[in-house]
Amino acid sequence: MPRIDDLLERIQQLDEEVQAEFEKKRDDFQFVIEKKRIRFSQDVMELQRKSKRGLLRYVFGASPLNWLATPVIWSGVVPMLLLDVFLTVFQAVCFRAYQIPRVKRSEYLVFDRGDLPYLNAIEKVNCFYCGYANGLASYFREIAARTEQYWCPIKHARRIVSAHEYYPQFFEFGDAESYRLGLERLRKALSELDEDAPA
Repeated sequence: MPRIDDLLERIQQLDEEVQAEFEKKRDDFQFVIEKKRIRFSQDVMELQRKSKRGLLRYVFGASPLNWLATPVIWSGVVPMLLLDVFLTVFQAVCFRAYQIPRVKRSEYLVFDRGDLPYLNAIEKVNCFYCGYANGLASYFREIAARTEQYWCPIKHARRIVSAHEYYPQFFEFGDAESYRLGLERLRKALSELDEDAPA
């Protein structure tokens, strides 16, 4: 399917362009990354500190609905921690058994917003929560995607929203011959992923 291959290649090129633009944006805010810590120039730090909202004003300025929603939001920590433990065990056992390269957790769970001088303590904790939740979701998605490619790389009959990056190479729904002939090829491609490289 040359047309699909061309489109996928264009998507990859656009993604690389987007990443290059993000790198340029980094220069606008004058920061560097040193040993996974963000360091701003002194001038930028001073400007950002002036934008910091005090804790008392932040807490007492919140609406009653925010107060009611907070316990519901934070109750999600327990299932997320359980999912995180499950994913660790799942990879340690299943990925090793089937020689699927493991997903590097640290590539998905990034906690750098705590270095922002304009956030107060509560905002930093909230950013930690959101970073953990979304990072864990991405980590889970990558593990599930690799598992799907190994066991059932067949496209769905109906279009799905936001398919993972392996999905386009899956076999068409109903194409039994391609599935039987190509399953080992897709498994081999998966086994050749570099375990230390980000997905």
